[in-house]
Amino acid sequence: METPAQAEAALTARGWSNGWRNGIYNFHHYHSTAHEVLVVVHGQAKVTLGGEGGPQVQLQAGDVVLLPAGTGHRNDGSSPDLLVVGAYAGGRDWDVCRPEDTEMAAAQVRIAELPDWEQEPV
Repeated sequence: METPAQAEAALTARGWSNGWRNGIYNFHHYHSTAHEVLVVVHGQAKVTLGGEGGPQVQLQAGDVVLLPAGTGHRNDGSSPDLLVVGAYAGGRDWDVCRPEDTEMAAAQVRIAELPDWEQEPV
């Protein structure tokens, strides 16, 4: 997947759509209404996964990260040319939950009600 359009087409063909092109938010957040995939098209980023205290991973062009609903993530620093294509299993609508601002019990109910994805994104 060399270009954003190629990444989007490949994801859509496997049932991952309702996508976007951008970076990754620099605050801890998760999605309670959709499973998300991130495809790094250009650049690199250090990303914390799983919320505060979670492991920090180095992502670079060509990397793909699958984030089941409820998986926290945060950009801890990235190159100026970072470009990520994101998409959601089944094209579901997504929300942005911040741990400090989200009612956890309600988010857990939404996550538990989500169906599994039909195909892996790649």
